[in-house]
Amino acid sequence: MANETFLRADGVSRSYGGAVQSGVSNISLDVTPGKITAIIGESGSGKSTLLRLLYGLLSPDSGTVSFNGERIWGPEEKLIPGHDAMKMVTQHTDDLNLFARVWDNVSAMLPNTNVQAKEEKTEQVLRQLNMMHLALKRVSDLSGGEKQRVAIARAIITRPQILLLDEPFNQVDTSFREGLQHDIRQIVKETGITVIMVSHDPAEVLSMADELIVLKNGEIVETGHPKELYNNPRNLYTAELLTNCNVLTADEAKQCDINIDKQTVVIYPEWIRIATMLKTNEWQVKEVLFKGFYEDLILESNDVILRAVNNEPDAYREGDVVGIKVKKWLEY
Repeated sequence: MANETFLRADGVSRSYGGAVQSGVSNISLDVTPGKITAIIGESGSGKSTLLRLLYGLLSPDSGTVSFNGERIWGPEEKLIPGHDAMKMVTQHTDDLNLFARVWDNVSAMLPNTNVQAKEEKTEQVLRQLNMMHLALKRVSDLSGGEKQRVAIARAIITRPQILLLDEPFNQVDTSFREGLQHDIRQIVKETGITVIMVSHDPAEVLSMADELIVLKNGEIVETGHPKELYNNPRNLYTAELLTNCNVLTADEAKQCDINIDKQTVVIYPEWIRIATMLKTNEWQVKEVLFKGFYEDLILESNDVILRAVNNEPDAYREGDVVGIKVKKWLEY
């Protein structure tokens, strides 16, 4: 993965007390510099714990986290927790001055030793995040997505080597989310900053990340490029994280003309071809879910339910009987 002199976790564990096991266990990883790494997993899998360990907001029970070959100090050793070469942005924007202008919120992160340089850097960051039209607005008058942009601008204006994002788009409207994600990717290309993000949204990580780290019960189960993990996940868990897939038993899969020796079949909705002329099997359309330029069809045959993508809206109605052909499937 990355070279030894950047950000590394070596056998890191951190557990919390309670009846339910939580935290992370024996995590080892290298973060690739200049890329976007996304940490994904179900709720309680240890994503945010790992992010805080990498930043230095938490100290590991065992193992070490190092940056550029030096151990990262935890909150017991450092007066202001968090590594100086990193900045973290969460879904909360509580540290913003709501009654100050956007420009002042961002520029306040720089010293006054060189006023001209301060103004130039502030303008540069606001332009990078497409925020110049907001510069003179008060933060209290902004939407949630606009406030999130201000928080990210404050984090990157000091030119940290690593930007950590903890569920950063939860409060951002869908209409703003894609633009903000694009701007972050562009900033990574232009500046070489390294981004580590935690997310639960498959669409988010598939479009943004260069590498995925999949956590389950506090342990890494697999890593890889988003396209690689989406098309060929080694674990059923990963497939279910990344897509709303169909999961069938071996007996149910026979209804789709699939015969396997393993126990479970995974079929992505887009891997199902639908046509009325396919008479190898018969499926009834139970629901038609409008998705804009495509539809999701809920199909049923002998108590087996499938979700399939239909790229020709209005071609089918509830109650229609269709045939299917599965182009690809995964076995577990």
